[in-house]
Amino acid sequence: QVQLVESGGGLVQDGGSLRLSCVASSGRAFSRSSMAWFRQAPGKERDFVAAISRSGSLTNYAASVKGRFTISRDNGKNTVYLQMNSLKPEDTAVYYCAADVNAILTTVTIVESQFDYWGQGTQVMVSS
Repeated sequence: QVQLVESGGGLVQDGGSLRLSCVASSGRAFSRSSMAWFRQAPGKERDFVAAISRSGSLTNYAASVKGRFTISRDNGKNTVYLQMNSLKPEDTAVYYCAADVNAILTTVTIVESQFDYWGQGTQVMVSS
């Protein structure tokens, strides 16, 4: 079992920034995992936001956040980050991190059903 704990959410004004963090309970599993962030707005399905490969050398972003959000990871700290800049009201959602522990080195997993572990989520609210 791997536990993922997100933090860093909060209330921010339109155009502001936030940095989300997700810490994994197992360093061994974390270093073998492709990691991702998803989000779920009220009344909507959960959507892919960003993903990163095991080494951090490969990333993938949803079109809606490309150029504004940056995903990164620190394998020494078992942590994946999501730097969110130029936030908009439509970015308001609960943000979840997820781990695909079966990823090969060059995998950037983006399909929700392929993830093995999920965090509890952190709320991000962007006011206009």
